[in-house]
Amino acid sequence: MDIPVLVLLLFAGWTLLSMVVTVGSYRWARILTGTNELVEFSEYRIEGRPWYKRALRAHANCVENLPVYGAIVLAIIATGAGGAILDVLAVVFIIARVAQTSVHVAFDHSNVAGATRFAFYLVQVICMVWMGIVVAGETI
Repeated sequence: MDIPVLVLLLFAGWTLLSMVVTVGSYRWARILTGTNELVEFSEYRIEGRPWYKRALRAHANCVENLPVYGAIVLAIIATGAGGAILDVLAVVFIIARVAQTSVHVAFDHSNVAGATRFAFYLVQVICMVWMGIVVAGETI
């Protein structure tokens, strides 16, 4: 299996894991202890502890970016592109993705936390753009 494809699977797994460990565990713990009813969790009214709200946003950010990375991997597969640069960019991408999600959930919102999250997100964007350029360059 090529590294970018493996990273796509890791990204999908991370997206699921981040949801189950944070959002899912928070909601089910509150439901099972009788603190909240199932219907109290609305997508229109986000209530809960600050880390829970950040976890919702971090998970949504994973969901928003998964198709973009998936499209790049699809282009890699469709064109037969490959090589060390794509492998390195894919690995850097997933490390930055996990770091961004972790910082988002673990640290209260502040200038430092926001700047750190943005830096990790910027690394991901650079990796995806660079990967797209590499794939396009190999097919021209």
